[in-house]
Amino acid sequence: MNYKDHMVADKHVCGGEAVLKGTRVTLRTLLASLADGDEIATILEDYPSLTEEHVRAAIAFAADSARDDLPVPAIPKVA
Repeated sequence: MNYKDHMVADKHVCGGEAVLKGTRVTLRTLLASLADGDEIATILEDYPSLTEEHVRAAIAFAADSARDDLPVPAIPKVA
């Protein structure tokens, strides 16, 4: 999935913070809901402008960010 297809940052919408396309729901808000343990169905009920595809895009963004930001530990040599 190309998560960039589902997000936009526009200085005229939510102060330029990244939002899910077609909504005023920020990426930060969606990720915080997921981190709090909210079920996808609950998030979609709370934010009816979101789709399951938006949620998956947010997860893909977080996974890609973690890949870039978290170092991979060295594999220990086995004698």
